[in-house]
Amino acid sequence: MHILLVILTWLGLAHASVAHTAPRTPQTFLVAPSRVPDEKAVFATVQSAYVVPARSRLGGTILELKVRQGDRVSQGQVIATVGDPKLALQIGSYAAQVRAAEAQAAQAKVERDRAQNLVAQGAISRNNFDQARTAYDVALSNLNSIRAQRAVIQQQVVEGSIFAPASGRVITVPVTAGTVVMNGDAVATVAKQDFVLRLEVPERHARYLKAGDPVRLDGAMQGPNDDARSGTITLVYPQIDNGHVVADATVPGLSDYFVGERIPVWVGAGSRQTIIVPAHLLITRSGIDYARLWRGDGPALDVPIQRGQSHPTKAIKDGIEILSGLKPGDRLLAP
Repeated sequence: MHILLVILTWLGLAHASVAHTAPRTPQTFLVAPSRVPDEKAVFATVQSAYVVPARSRLGGTILELKVRQGDRVSQGQVIATVGDPKLALQIGSYAAQVRAAEAQAAQAKVERDRAQNLVAQGAISRNNFDQARTAYDVALSNLNSIRAQRAVIQQQVVEGSIFAPASGRVITVPVTAGTVVMNGDAVATVAKQDFVLRLEVPERHARYLKAGDPVRLDGAMQGPNDDARSGTITLVYPQIDNGHVVADATVPGLSDYFVGERIPVWVGAGSRQTIIVPAHLLITRSGIDYARLWRGDGPALDVPIQRGQSHPTKAIKDGIEILSGLKPGDRLLAP
């Protein structure tokens, strides 16, 4: 009996030792498929929401040009002056006519006053007084008419100043000092300060495009503040032109670019299924990316993978898209 008890005790201790030394399952990351927004790279052009021409209200010669391409202007700022030598001659002519009309009006007033005194004394008839009074009224009306015509010419001289129709940047200046312009000719075009990105998206992606969708600039075009290089689609034009859908997007900081500059951007085009893993589980050796694959029946294996773009998610802050090398159900170990 004593020998049997010793044998059973030894067997129990051996079993406890085996259970204590059994390998434990390591902490692994389970590879599972994820659905992410599908983005397409397209080219967008920096455009002004509104391009306003600054037109001349007067025909003549440009006497002074105060802006050039790229200058910033404020609404109401004088950007050019147009003059017409004939206007100065007309003003001088009307000035002489005003002086003559004033002399005639003064003479007519004297004759009217004299006739008024004489008719009161009965020296002349009432008819003569009426004629003198009418002559004074005609002279006074003639004076007012000439003054009004002179004011029109003086106003045309004032309208020779061309003002900026809006605040923004001067895009084109098709004239120089000394250029002859007609009434209504554009002296400069001003792009308002609210710049937009004008996108041309292939029509096969038209059904995915809608106002409110995010837009981000290509990483190579971003500045030090990445948040300032993402925006939102504000308008989708309801027309397909040459196989493309045109849309406008607002992006803060577009004033750093040139108007008309082409910028690569990424826009949403539906969603797709892919594999997202944490970036800290990947290692790079000799220019090749690896992931450490756990195998329950053997040692861990470093498998080569092809990484894609960054896709941070709520669960994986440093998420990286895996294009090949892993499949759903794989378990990854930390390197």
